[in-house]
Amino acid sequence: MVLKRSFPLVKDYGIPILKIEPCESQRPKMKNMSLTLQLAPKKPIRLARVLLADDDPTARLTLQTVLEAGGYRVDSAASAAEAMQKLDAQEYSLVLTGRDMEAPNSGWRVLEHAKTMAYRPATAYFNTESDSEFAPNEERGPVLVAPEDIPELLGKVADLISRRASNQVRRELRMAV
Repeated sequence: MVLKRSFPLVKDYGIPILKIEPCESQRPKMKNMSLTLQLAPKKPIRLARVLLADDDPTARLTLQTVLEAGGYRVDSAASAAEAMQKLDAQEYSLVLTGRDMEAPNSGWRVLEHAKTMAYRPATAYFNTESDSEFAPNEERGPVLVAPEDIPELLGKVADLISRRASNQVRRELRMAV
């Protein structure tokens, strides 16, 4: 049997409709026979939003480009004050900050501010220089050393965001019980 397929139509709610009807030569044999297929509406894809804070424009733009190429929506801030304003105005899945921005410990202040937010973003430092005296600190959060291996960096970012999502689900389940 040969069927004529019409192109998808978009009806009232933006849901594609696909209508299949018999071709002209088959129409007399198959009176009033047609098939209408309505596809389920697509849910919008929510990409994780990352706040990237560093005063070094080269490091900030490089990491922003890498993260955007990895599929993340990235907002950047050039100072601790700007990062804290953005944290108050927008919800982020992850906050990445340089170790020291305009002043020593300013990156730490940004992460501390992020931890006070009700939506609890994942937090991490990044370090673009080899600095042996800067070691991971459980109190301050994980350290992402921007590696030459981009998939490794993106894997670490995905892991942080995934752990944040798991923790959110656990909190919601505890509150439901």
